[in-house]
Amino acid sequence: MEVLRLVVTGPVGAGKSTFVRSISEIKVVDTDRKATDETAQLKQKTTVALDFGRLKFSKDMVLHIYGTPGQTRFNFMWDLLIHKADAYILLVPANRPAELRNARVISNFMQQRTQAPMIVGFTHMDCPGAWGAKDIAIAMGYGRVDIKRPPIIRVDPTNKSSVAQATIKLVEQFSQNLMLKR
Repeated sequence: MEVLRLVVTGPVGAGKSTFVRSISEIKVVDTDRKATDETAQLKQKTTVALDFGRLKFSKDMVLHIYGTPGQTRFNFMWDLLIHKADAYILLVPANRPAELRNARVISNFMQQRTQAPMIVGFTHMDCPGAWGAKDIAIAMGYGRVDIKRPPIIRVDPTNKSSVAQATIKLVEQFSQNLMLKR
């Protein structure tokens, strides 16, 4: 059985833990603890190490899905998780444009450590104050048509179907990348 390791990363409150919980077929292993920093203004608990979920994707493939913490002070966990990732998704909260800078920091961090395929998922698109996909793409540095950019999709981490579509897209990216290497 092939094990595919997927990483879900992004700023605090982007929906990483919810994403993992929505798709996992097992009870998710989480490391949520009471938020004691500025994160407490956003939510009561936050991931301090990782989330882990699993999904049997086909009879020959199982997905191990890891969620990263969002705070840069836990970037040692980003490093641990991304080095063995087969693919990853960067979740970006559309309703908090101030987090776009953090999303770019995480994106740069990951790209410096892996060549694994990635996709970008915009979350919270239905929330008040959410930026449009085009504006977020430009702010993330993906606005120019002459540069190669990862696939960008909308994701609702609370919706299992939406998360499943994002996961399928991520597995497709992995498969295409694998075929290019052969």
